[in-house]
Amino acid sequence: MAAEGILLGMGNPLLDISAVVDEAFLSKLMLHVTRNLDVPLLIVICVPTVQQTHRYDIELNNAILAEEKHVPMYEEMSTKYTVEYIAGGATQNSIRVAQWLIQRPGATSYMGCIGKDKFGEEMKRDVKLAGVTAHYYKDESAPTGTCAVCVVGGERSLIANLSAANCYKSEHLKRPENWALVEKANYFYIAGFFLTVSPDSIQLVAEHAAANNKYFSMNLSAPFICEFFKDAQEKVLPYMDYVFGNETEARTFSKVHGWETDNVEEIAIKISQWPKASGTHKRITVITQGADPVVVAEDGKVKLFPVILLPKEKLVDTNGAGDAFVGGFLSQLVQEKPIEECVRAGNYAANVIIQRSGCTYPEKPDFS
Repeated sequence: MAAEGILLGMGNPLLDISAVVDEAFLSKLMLHVTRNLDVPLLIVICVPTVQQTHRYDIELNNAILAEEKHVPMYEEMSTKYTVEYIAGGATQNSIRVAQWLIQRPGATSYMGCIGKDKFGEEMKRDVKLAGVTAHYYKDESAPTGTCAVCVVGGERSLIANLSAANCYKSEHLKRPENWALVEKANYFYIAGFFLTVSPDSIQLVAEHAAANNKYFSMNLSAPFICEFFKDAQEKVLPYMDYVFGNETEARTFSKVHGWETDNVEEIAIKISQWPKASGTHKRITVITQGADPVVVAEDGKVKLFPVILLPKEKLVDTNGAGDAFVGGFLSQLVQEKPIEECVRAGNYAANVIIQRSGCTYPEKPDFS
């Protein structure tokens, strides 16, 4: 069984606010369908049947940071519709799912920044009930971050308003009671979104992991991270023992680095062969591809793992699927299970989550 505090996550805690909205509201959002990714947030789930729009410039299966034009969306959703609140954010989702599969209270821990408000208190309750040890930094002025999630035909878009999540400081990490979580953990996971907030905190944890033969993992997280935070991502990449992502993010990473290939298997190998800061652990790249097989690259070779196929009528919401996959994978990794078991748990967790609204799960897992 996993030891107490064995897995630590750091990221942008966002309160997911989910709501089923009518077609008129969705057409107001003007959504058009493309394929893309997986991220954190205040979640607003819009579930009708329209497929076109420009006002908010939202693409399905994509994740973006909220701009000024998106601000009215949050208030309108929370006042006009019945909403469900779920503790979210990419890393926090993954840690919650890992905790759910491990089934030992306190096996996981988490740090990020929230506001001193009712949404922050709601999140603290949610995470505590999940069995995760959370040490939040509380910002005095900014409200707890939120994420709008718009779902059309089971596909979703995420619009994150980071607010307090954007205020995390490495000073919080350095406090003795918080650094103790770092010392206790043997595995670390941080989504790429945190590069936009506190790259110095990421560097501290990455260097600690390398110096102490621990395992450090991150996620490509979104095309915009690979494009606009390239330097920050490259600085920490040598410390990554596991790199997660999806096919769109992998292809964006390849394009940004001038690799001139869209072949996900080739890209996964190239990422795995990126120079490492420590030679203690080899790097393994894990790329999900929706309904297509999971790509795992290590030692210059690729293995493909089929996913659990789901009939279209059972698909409820793909929000959090990628986060859930990582959480499932990590739940077995921290128990030193082989890579095949890690992927199997990841696929199981993702399959459970996409049959439910938001990144939620039943009380007990059915995984053995």
